[in-house]
Amino acid sequence: MSTLKEILTRRPVAATIRLTVPAGGARPAPPVGPALGQYRLNLMAFCKDFNARTQKYKPDTPMAVTITAFKDNTFEFTVKSPSVTWYLKKAAGVESGSSRPGHVIATTLSVRHIYEIAKIKQSDPYCQYMSLESISKSIIGTANTMGIKVVKDLEF
Repeated sequence: MSTLKEILTRRPVAATIRLTVPAGGARPAPPVGPALGQYRLNLMAFCKDFNARTQKYKPDTPMAVTITAFKDNTFEFTVKSPSVTWYLKKAAGVESGSSRPGHVIATTLSVRHIYEIAKIKQSDPYCQYMSLESISKSIIGTANTMGIKVVKDLEF
């Protein structure tokens, strides 16, 4: 339960904006500019903060960002790591998954690849309290729906 001080210091929220922006590539041009501009938010402040937070990722890595815009024209944002499908496609070296998942196998990945992706995803705010095993199972399910077969070890 929140205290009276927390309730009185809450700022009214104008909107919650969800965008996918390339890492280190936030510019006041579309899609960032129009999305933030309609709520009169400071575009350059967002771009500088976002680019500083995402400089450890490779350029053009798609980052999901959730921006909370307040009525007093201030904002807060959280950056999530790239989606599981993006990581799976990069690890497998394919452009897209199978056109008929379950029937046609696009490619195969080893459990080691899945484990590495799970370790990266564990740093997400949404997954930080989940075990590595449960995150790995979720990633394996995503791989199966993309037509990517997960094997114990890759054989050459």
